[in-house]
Amino acid sequence: MIINHNLGAMNANRNMGINSSNANKSMEKLSSGLKINKAGDDAAGLAISEKMRGQIRGLDQAGANAQDGISMIQTGEGALNETTSILQRMRELAVQGSNDTNTIDDRKQIQKEMNQLTSEVSRIGENTEFNGQKLLNGEGGVVSAGTKTTVAKVDEVLGETTAATVGTTDVTIDGKKLSYNATGGGTTNFKDAADLVTLINGDAELKLKYLAVADGAAGVKLTQITGKGSATAPTIEGAGVVTTGKAGVTEAAAYDRTSGASSAFTFQIGANQKQQFTANISDMRSAALGIAGKAGAAAIGVGTDVVADASFVDITDDTNVLSDTTDKTERALDISDSTKASAAIKVLDAATASVSGERAKLGAYSNRLDHTIANLGTSSENLTSAESRIRDVDMAKEMSTFSKNNILNQAAQAMLAQANQQPQQVLALLR
Repeated sequence: MIINHNLGAMNANRNMGINSSNANKSMEKLSSGLKINKAGDDAAGLAISEKMRGQIRGLDQAGANAQDGISMIQTGEGALNETTSILQRMRELAVQGSNDTNTIDDRKQIQKEMNQLTSEVSRIGENTEFNGQKLLNGEGGVVSAGTKTTVAKVDEVLGETTAATVGTTDVTIDGKKLSYNATGGGTTNFKDAADLVTLINGDAELKLKYLAVADGAAGVKLTQITGKGSATAPTIEGAGVVTTGKAGVTEAAAYDRTSGASSAFTFQIGANQKQQFTANISDMRSAALGIAGKAGAAAIGVGTDVVADASFVDITDDTNVLSDTTDKTERALDISDSTKASAAIKVLDAATASVSGERAKLGAYSNRLDHTIANLGTSSENLTSAESRIRDVDMAKEMSTFSKNNILNQAAQAMLAQANQQPQQVLALLR
């Protein structure tokens, strides 16, 4: 029996310290609800769960990004809904203008409304924004410039007659014979260049290739419609007809229209790098839709085929000035007579189809992002479940551990008290 070292008390005290420490750890876990409160609790688990937390927060933010993307797309689609309504009204005006019950003054009033509606389409395309970014003018986000199309080289003289009025009854252009019948009863001579101009521009085949204009008192100048006429000067034949045409292309002012310009907006729809989605929104202003262009130029709509007889109104008339356009020389479709108004219908149909196609594309984008959001929510939920298994404490199990450690701690305290009493037994030997 020894008294300098109370080994029993030391042992009881050590175990009491262990039990007390374990009880404190259990208390920390129970109070925080977390299995891992510091790296020492589970170093590997902490690293894994932190990476998962980063993914979860990234997925949640990606879902918010997709929601913002839907809002942006819906803003553009809502604006195009109004553009469609305007185009429908413009088509209605073109149909109205095609009817010869209208007087010249009536057509002027119809043209005024056509001009204003054309301006409004450009204004909507130019001013529609989301969070300060342009959506429908082809200049927001990452810009794709589109392609430039030459509609007509208005000063390109491919052939010119200088004596079409000298006693000739027939003129042949590219093998197509044109005969002038002044009264409808008998064939007579061409009386001036305007007669030939009328025949050329009214011929079903030639009007798709050339635009004829009177060039002085006797001459007729042919302007080739790009891609439709002869590669070289057209053959113009007839009694007394002299052709002085250029065999190649005369480089002159051309009317170029840019189509297909678009804005690309990229949405981050994933938690990691390059998990992105790009939405392209096309230029929806009047010029891009083919319903505005240079005065006197042929209108081609949104495609590449020239629409016969469709053109834009005269630039010299101040009442035809369009507002809210990038190019202040742009003019609306000419509906000044039945033929031009009827041709404008086809141009407006093409523009309406283009806008409807764009709206359908935006709707598809929106639906796609809806599915993206649902998928992101599912991924976030499942990853949260996995992170929870690593990080969260099982409250029932930990409470059992806490109770056990408390009991062991109390038992250790009791044994420490007993161990402290044992050295006093030595006193019995000293009596």
